[in-house]
Amino acid sequence: MIPPAPLTSIWLQIMPSWLDKIDRALFLFINGTATHPVADAIVPWWRESITWTPVYVFLLLFAIINYKKESLPWIAMALATILLSDQISSSVVKPLFARLRPCNDPDLSTQVRLLLDGCGAGYSFTSSHATNHFALATFLTVTLRQWVGKYSWVLYLWAASIGYAQVYAGVHYPFDILAGALLGTGIGWFTGNFYQRNLGPLSPQTQAP
Repeated sequence: MIPPAPLTSIWLQIMPSWLDKIDRALFLFINGTATHPVADAIVPWWRESITWTPVYVFLLLFAIINYKKESLPWIAMALATILLSDQISSSVVKPLFARLRPCNDPDLSTQVRLLLDGCGAGYSFTSSHATNHFALATFLTVTLRQWVGKYSWVLYLWAASIGYAQVYAGVHYPFDILAGALLGTGIGWFTGNFYQRNLGPLSPQTQAP
């Protein structure tokens, strides 16, 4: 069910018309102009959480093998990070701003190339995919510094590519991704540092040889 955009939508009140035009123009360029048949086939698969299950399982096994019992609070905090980011984005920010997805927007929907089976229920701002993945990327960067080191950019590139896929697939605007990235980074920084101060850090001496 497509949620109606209330007349009191904060998004409609605070978003300058010129900025909204830029956002829509960027969306139409990414979704309708800068396209390729190979990307059309890859993007719907790339944005799905199930696609990355092997990565999540690897992180779980990595923590358990290298840190044994000490990994349990880390795993719990990683799960809490994802839950917190998802709930803040989906249950707080989206209803507050009440921005329709581009594929549900009556002024834009006829121009959208929707690569998914459906547009999806709920609002557009912020992207929960972007929020969740940037939160996880930041949490991993903060808590696994001894492993991630200077390669943390790989985690952020991964998160950004999933956010980009949301725009390419037709279900989010670029600003939804940018705001989700900022929100997720803030959440991941908070939970990562909370873990480091109160539950961690993971001790290098417990690593497997």
